[in-house]
Amino acid sequence: MFLPDFDYYAPDSLAETCEALDRFGSKAKVLAGGTDMIAKMKGGLVAPEILISLKKLVDLQKIEYVAGKGVVIGARATHNDLVNSPILNDKYLSISEAAHHMASNQIRNIGTVGGNLCNAVPSADLPPILIALGATIKLVGTKGERTMLLEDLFTGPMKTVIAHNEILTEIVIPDQASTGSSYIKFGLRRSGALAVVGIAVAVTVNGDTLTEVKITIGAAAPTPMRAREAEDFLRGKVISDELIAEAGVIAAKESKPISDIRGSAEYRRDLVRVFTKRALNKAIKEGHV
Repeated sequence: MFLPDFDYYAPDSLAETCEALDRFGSKAKVLAGGTDMIAKMKGGLVAPEILISLKKLVDLQKIEYVAGKGVVIGARATHNDLVNSPILNDKYLSISEAAHHMASNQIRNIGTVGGNLCNAVPSADLPPILIALGATIKLVGTKGERTMLLEDLFTGPMKTVIAHNEILTEIVIPDQASTGSSYIKFGLRRSGALAVVGIAVAVTVNGDTLTEVKITIGAAAPTPMRAREAEDFLRGKVISDELIAEAGVIAAKESKPISDIRGSAEYRRDLVRVFTKRALNKAIKEGHV
């Protein structure tokens, strides 16, 4: 398989990048790490006439803590940047762990956070844990910028609200009271596999009570989805094995899986039940430390 012909641009600034996207319209695509884009081009799934690279926008690769705002992750940060970030390892190890279980080391060295989110693949590993932690995103375009919850980004498989002349520039994990978080997934091999189901949980534990909880289901609906009924069932209750087990049952009923080559809808729904319990127990255990 060969790449189709295309023109290549590497603007020096974010403003120039947005202007180029605006000028070229549907002919152009953004190139960040390229791990998905190049594969799609070789497979004939997309054929942009123009690729606009973000490689010169070095500020978009930062991972930093901003007082009063939270942890800011630039859209060009790679998956291994997340794995190795001292800030994330200290504050949100669950994000580093989710990134660590993505693809191969070679892919993690060049694949970017922004690309992972913008591709909007239902089985992606990063959206569930970022959503559970209340992440927001910033979109910048020729008409200004806008900020929204990450969970509002996705409209369907491989579809988002991002306009053709907008770029996702950063993800912010706000300061929060959560005391524990986790992301676990089931794949068809030990490492690097796409998630058949992925479950992310963030909890706030006060003594033996779950005062706050967020559960996000990945790969079992058209987009990453909050298990809101399970959250409401858990919130404010004393932790017990029976409570956690029932929450898994509720989350499974909320999920909207399909059958495909990696598993049937029934199998996925049962995985949601089991992995919701496991993710909750892991996050709660972290919250008690």
